[in-house]
Amino acid sequence: MGRLVHTHSTYVKGLIKLLKRLAKEKGIETISPGVISRVRSHKEKLKLTITREVIGGYKLIARNGRSAQEVYITTKCNRDELREKIKKNTVSD
Repeated sequence: MGRLVHTHSTYVKGLIKLLKRLAKEKGIETISPGVISRVRSHKEKLKLTITREVIGGYKLIARNGRSAQEVYITTKCNRDELREKIKKNTVSD
Protein backbone atom coordinates (compact mmCIF):
# COMPACT_ATOMS: atom_id res chain seq x y z
CA MET A 1 0.00 0.00 0.00
CA GLY A 2 1.34 3.40 -0.99
CA ARG A 3 1.09 6.72 0.73
CA LEU A 4 -0.62 9.93 -0.31
CA VAL A 5 1.37 13.10 0.36
CA HIS A 6 -0.74 16.16 1.24
CA THR A 7 1.35 19.06 -0.07
CA HIS A 8 -1.24 21.73 -0.83
CA SER A 9 -4.27 23.26 0.81
CA THR A 10 -6.43 22.99 -2.31
CA TYR A 11 -7.02 20.16 -4.74
CA VAL A 12 -9.12 19.52 -7.83
CA LYS A 13 -12.60 18.48 -6.67
CA GLY A 14 -12.80 14.72 -6.06
CA LEU A 15 -9.06 14.13 -6.54
CA ILE A 16 -8.11 13.16 -2.99
CA LYS A 17 -10.86 10.52 -2.81
CA LEU A 18 -9.60 8.95 -6.05
CA LEU A 19 -5.95 9.11 -5.01
CA LYS A 20 -6.69 7.44 -1.64
CA ARG A 21 -8.25 4.48 -3.49
CA LEU A 22 -5.33 4.40 -5.94
CA ALA A 23 -2.77 4.44 -3.09
CA LYS A 24 -4.19 1.12 -1.82
CA GLU A 25 -3.23 -0.63 -5.07
CA LYS A 26 -0.26 -2.99 -5.10
CA GLY A 27 2.83 -1.47 -6.73
CA ILE A 28 1.96 2.17 -5.93
CA GLU A 29 4.56 3.64 -3.58
CA THR A 30 3.94 7.40 -3.30
CA ILE A 31 1.37 9.81 -4.75
CA SER A 32 2.14 13.55 -4.63
CA PRO A 33 -0.34 16.12 -5.98
CA GLY A 34 1.41 19.13 -7.49
CA VAL A 35 0.58 22.50 -8.99
CA ILE A 36 -3.06 23.37 -9.67
CA SER A 37 -3.95 25.67 -12.56
CA ARG A 38 -6.88 26.97 -14.58
CA VAL A 39 -7.39 25.74 -18.14
CA ARG A 40 -9.45 26.98 -21.04
CA SER A 41 -11.41 23.83 -21.82
CA HIS A 42 -14.00 22.24 -19.55
CA LYS A 43 -14.24 18.61 -18.32
CA GLU A 44 -17.55 17.48 -16.85
CA LYS A 45 -16.09 14.67 -14.71
CA LEU A 46 -12.75 14.11 -13.00
CA LYS A 47 -10.26 12.58 -15.41
CA LEU A 48 -6.74 11.38 -14.58
CA THR A 49 -4.38 11.09 -17.57
CA ILE A 50 -0.80 9.80 -17.69
CA THR A 51 1.28 12.44 -19.47
CA ARG A 52 4.89 11.27 -19.25
CA GLU A 53 7.37 9.05 -17.51
CA VAL A 54 9.62 10.56 -14.83
CA ILE A 55 12.42 9.00 -12.78
CA GLY A 56 10.81 6.28 -10.66
CA GLY A 57 7.26 6.72 -11.93
CA TYR A 58 4.88 8.92 -13.91
CA LYS A 59 3.47 12.42 -14.12
CA LEU A 60 -0.30 12.64 -14.50
CA ILE A 61 -2.76 15.46 -15.02
CA ALA A 62 -6.05 15.51 -13.10
CA ARG A 63 -8.77 17.54 -14.84
CA ASN A 64 -12.16 18.55 -13.52
CA GLY A 65 -14.18 21.54 -14.65
CA ARG A 66 -11.76 24.31 -15.59
CA SER A 67 -9.05 23.14 -13.19
CA ALA A 68 -6.02 20.95 -13.83
CA GLN A 69 -3.57 19.58 -11.29
CA GLU A 70 -0.28 17.74 -11.70
CA VAL A 71 0.03 14.42 -9.87
CA TYR A 72 3.27 12.49 -9.48
CA ILE A 73 3.17 8.75 -8.81
CA THR A 74 6.19 6.70 -7.75
CA THR A 75 5.58 3.11 -8.85
CA LYS A 76 7.19 -0.01 -10.24
CA CYS A 77 4.19 -0.56 -12.54
CA ASN A 78 4.52 0.02 -16.26
CA ARG A 79 2.30 2.51 -18.10
CA ASP A 80 -0.37 -0.04 -19.05
CA GLU A 81 -0.63 -1.46 -15.53
CA LEU A 82 -0.95 2.04 -14.07
CA ARG A 83 -3.61 2.95 -16.65
CA GLU A 84 -5.63 -0.15 -15.62
CA LYS A 85 -5.31 0.72 -11.90
CA ILE A 86 -6.56 4.25 -12.62
CA LYS A 87 -9.47 2.96 -14.71
CA LYS A 88 -10.40 0.45 -11.98
CA ASN A 89 -10.47 3.13 -9.27
CA THR A 90 -12.25 5.83 -11.24
CA VAL A 91 -15.88 5.82 -10.17
CA SER A 92 -18.49 7.19 -12.55
CA ASP A 93 -21.02 9.14 -10.54
